[in-house]
Amino acid sequence: MSTLEHLNPVVQALLATGFTWAMTAMGAALVFFSRGMNRKLFDGMLGFAGGVMVAASFWSLLAPALAMSEGRGGPVWLPAALGFLLGGVFLRVIDRVLPHLHLGFPTSEAEGIATKWRRATLLVLAITLHNIPEGLAVGVAFGASAAGLPSATFAGAVALAAGIGIQNFPEGLAVSMPLRRDGMSAGKSFWYGQLSGMVEPVAGVAGAAVVLLSQAMLPYALSFAAGAMIFVVVEEVIPEAQREGNTDLATMAFMVGFAVMMILDVAFG
Repeated sequence: MSTLEHLNPVVQALLATGFTWAMTAMGAALVFFSRGMNRKLFDGMLGFAGGVMVAASFWSLLAPALAMSEGRGGPVWLPAALGFLLGGVFLRVIDRVLPHLHLGFPTSEAEGIATKWRRATLLVLAITLHNIPEGLAVGVAFGASAAGLPSATFAGAVALAAGIGIQNFPEGLAVSMPLRRDGMSAGKSFWYGQLSGMVEPVAGVAGAAVVLLSQAMLPYALSFAAGAMIFVVVEEVIPEAQREGNTDLATMAFMVGFAVMMILDVAFG
């Protein structure tokens, strides 16, 4: 890890988000071994992913943002609160504009601007919405660690990338398995499944580059990524995890996911 720690933060972000993309691809690769998907297991994985994202939003993003705001003049809570809300607004705008289709819904219920794009494309774009704030969060975390502030460490950024990677596994599966069940070949189903993770390296590099330009941006950038992730969890992940009635399972998996991410961040951050 010491060698990686001395790399440029943009390179660190690229490598870390390359890992999270690979985890998405690993989830999508399950399509080569099965055409079906156990809904209870999938809902549990979704709940786990939601827990990881919520924990990461506080422990890895909002808490460091609040710590960085101390001693800068003005209310300590202002940068974190403003960035958090702007992150949610940003995702809301994308959600309204970008055509996408949530898992299990008919094509007629696609959201965003009306389009005649194929079902596979719309499913990929739905998961891409999840991955934008995740990649951004990892990139911003590595950019913040380069600032040398006690509240943002390299180990903490690595822990965040690990947590995001773990919860990316079911996201690749969420695209590839329904497409395989609809009759698409295993190869094409895998391709579309991993495709949704490609946005993470782009968002990660962008996030790291932005915060390197100005340390004053750090609290806003960290909390912006947190707000975007919380929007995704509340608007999409939790409702989807509980839509088939597996409420208790999804809720307990959420709790486990939160605890795992909290342990990762506190133990290694």
